Amino acid sequence: MPSAPRISSPGRRRLPRLRVHFDEWVVERAIADAMAIRSGRRDAWESGFQPCGAPAASFTKKRKVCRSRRSLEQRGSLMRPSVKGTVVAVICALAALAFGDPAEAASAPKCGLNTGKPATGAPIPIGGIVGRTGPADFSSSGDAAAAYFKCVNENGGINGRPIEYTLEDDAWKPEQAAQAAAKLVVDKKVVALAGSNSFVECAANEATYEKNDVLVVAGVGIPRDCFFGRNYSSTNAGPRLSNLGAVQYMHQKFGIKSVVCVAPNIPGVGDFSCDGVKAWGASKGVVVNVILIDPAAIDMTSIVLQAMSFKPDLIEASLPRDGVIALLKAAEDQDLAPKVKFAAPTSVYNLEFPKTIGPYWDNKVYAQLELEPFDKKSPDMLNWYAVLDKYASKNVQRDTFNQAGYLAARWIVEVMLQMDPAKIDRASVTAALRGMKSGLESDIACGPWYFGPGNRHNPNHAGSVAVTSGGQWVTQQSCFEVEDPDLSDVLATEKELGIRK
Repeated sequence: MPSAPRISSPGRRRLPRLRVHFDEWVVERAIADAMAIRSGRRDAWESGFQPCGAPAASFTKKRKVCRSRRSLEQRGSLMRPSVKGTVVAVICALAALAFGDPAEAASAPKCGLNTGKPATGAPIPIGGIVGRTGPADFSSSGDAAAAYFKCVNENGGINGRPIEYTLEDDAWKPEQAAQAAAKLVVDKKVVALAGSNSFVECAANEATYEKNDVLVVAGVGIPRDCFFGRNYSSTNAGPRLSNLGAVQYMHQKFGIKSVVCVAPNIPGVGDFSCDGVKAWGASKGVVVNVILIDPAAIDMTSIVLQAMSFKPDLIEASLPRDGVIALLKAAEDQDLAPKVKFAAPTSVYNLEFPKTIGPYWDNKVYAQLELEPFDKKSPDMLNWYAVLDKYASKNVQRDTFNQAGYLAARWIVEVMLQMDPAKIDRASVTAALRGMKSGLESDIACGPWYFGPGNRHNPNHAGSVAVTSGGQWVTQQSCFEVEDPDLSDVLATEKELGIRK
């Protein structure tokens, strides 16, 4: 492999030229297979296209990589898993010192009726589907929901009835997601699902949910299907709005006129995200060029140079966290920070990211946050920390996805607490959620969440922006609406219901 270009700037560390193996083709294949299952073709995983490796979603996830150790070292592999785990632990400890630990200020967790007495009545079955195993661990939202439900059960339950929560793993496989839904909906007879987080289950299970009239109060929606299903409403905003929110802020703050949106070529993910930026740009006189990356093998240096050929004011990196890190390393190698601005969606928002990318990027990388900053010491934010401390494993990550799962659980509990406990079943819960005439609020979210009668749902469409500075995130603007032209039907429903003016 050719050596990296020389860096003439004094005092800057030289970085290897990176060739990144995302393995996000696993996601692309999984989503395609989910669509195949929905259309009646069940042979999607018989093509011999077997997953190997993990998408770049977390530094703490060990990855099986389809390359030799020598090949990886030649390509500038970031670090071995054992060393990586140690480094992350140190980073997290330093980040906790830098931010302070909001949980220290939290009192005992408050959940549901908050009686301090356990519920002993007939259980209410609720389910959830997450991608815990497989390419990467996407179970954080379900773990948060489980923790909150435990807290509710120890504090009176739903007017005396405890919640029986069953969390299923789809392993990123559409067939397994379909089996999980059948188990929950048919066998367990759940009244609803809550806290779900999956790349594949929205498409794989949409027909099942509609046929059985069961609703999903999801923690995290990612592909387009999660925001265009009648029976699915997420507490997060999704990657389309998160990317657009970042670009919108950069336009208002810096007057950018040219954007390159870099995203994985995954159906319903990369195109869905960047198309939102492109549609918005057309209405604002902002030129938007899109680079959809083949996730199988990516030379980030080539991607960065291709992006720079458009002479952009901003590169919007619509990628998983490790993908953004690799892109920034390639950009630093070319000393591009003085020449172009960089932004990303909420996928990069965790405490170790600013330290990982290093001081070169201080005050130069911006991110849109789908939920509120971790260091916001507001009542519900502190309660989220307190619930996790008491009812969740110490290994459960405190991230945006976890916040979303906590909110999904909290809000479905609020809905059921208004119901006659003796009459709670699937039909009554579905009717209560569809009949919502007002939104539920939390200081963790910028706006109200609701389900309502609409044919699709995207209630979270506001967020904040933060910038990396001094090894941490610093909030720049709080809670502004994302101007997605595609939200016109959602906003019309909200106006009709009186949820927003």
